[in-house]
Amino acid sequence: MAGSVTVQSALTQFLSTDSLDRHRRKVCSRLMDCRTARMGGMEMRCDHCKARTVHYYGCRDRHCPQCQSRASQQWCERQRRSLLPVPYFHLVFTVPHALNGWVQVHPEVVYRRLFESVWNTLSQFGHTTKHLQGELGMTAALHTWGQNLSRHVHVHCLIPGGVLTEAGEWHEAKHQYLFPVRALSRRFRGRMVSSLRRSVRTGELHRLTEPQAIDDVLKKVMQQDWVVYARPCLNQAETVVDYLARYTHRIAISDGRLLSQDGGRIMIRYVDYREGGRQKSLQLEGAEFVRRFLMHILPKGFMRIRHFGYLSNRTRRRKLTAIRQALQKPPEVDVEVKNGSESQRSWPCPRCEDGVVYMVRQIPRFKTVGRVTG
Repeated sequence: MAGSVTVQSALTQFLSTDSLDRHRRKVCSRLMDCRTARMGGMEMRCDHCKARTVHYYGCRDRHCPQCQSRASQQWCERQRRSLLPVPYFHLVFTVPHALNGWVQVHPEVVYRRLFESVWNTLSQFGHTTKHLQGELGMTAALHTWGQNLSRHVHVHCLIPGGVLTEAGEWHEAKHQYLFPVRALSRRFRGRMVSSLRRSVRTGELHRLTEPQAIDDVLKKVMQQDWVVYARPCLNQAETVVDYLARYTHRIAISDGRLLSQDGGRIMIRYVDYREGGRQKSLQLEGAEFVRRFLMHILPKGFMRIRHFGYLSNRTRRRKLTAIRQALQKPPEVDVEVKNGSESQRSWPCPRCEDGVVYMVRQIPRFKTVGRVTG
């Protein structure tokens, strides 16, 4: 009989830790413990109806479908201060599937080279395009999955429509798609392949041990057309951060896309972009679903959201001030309002709606015997 399913319940039921490294075991342990007694929490009581409730803490892991909504909201609030009153462009750079085997054995190297190659490509176009000739800014987010949880490595980039010149002037982008997609694709392909060859020479890709096979793969991908996707510019600055947040904090699959579980099989919903965005469903064995999910756990400490150019953390404040001066549009005053009820760990009672619930005690976290912790 079919029943409801979540990523947490699927991991709890089908995860096998025999072949997992320590990092993945810890991530899975956090996801399985999220919002359960094992994480600890707070006991709350309403000052009006005296009802008592328990709220367990989230794990805050970046791979957790239960915790990413709040993380996305907090990220949006921080990024709004960096918005410019200009159009924005959305570009996507995709790695050919022929390199998926390299990603499997050296994910941290390939992902790092991917970010470098994307920025190198766009930065060069920003400096050499005749009507621009300056420094671009970019916020980029790495995705490693396709809609059916297969490996599909790509980077989403959000770019303000213009450059900052060395003279402190702002040169606005004049085209609907920022740069020609075909030219971007060829430049990106060349940069990425050259970067990977350099990684082979320096020993960073040491798990690839057959020189002829390495050369064959790189020659093969150089003969392919690499996919670069560009969306028209976004003209409403108020929606830009919300738009990017859908990509920056998206995980491989959310609980909302899990339709049902029937015995040992899980049904998921996905979009088939090859058929015009048609909604489809796919049934996977529980162990296969978990295997695909685990493919998209990022290397420990790897930053999947990065800022470049005049949006880089080191120079953002100074260069954004220069851009706004060039645009003659000072930033809006950002008044930070602190939520008093949150600081007191209290909020309106959801039961009686007349009282306020307050924390009466902390519930300590605990680990059950046998829980996977690495």
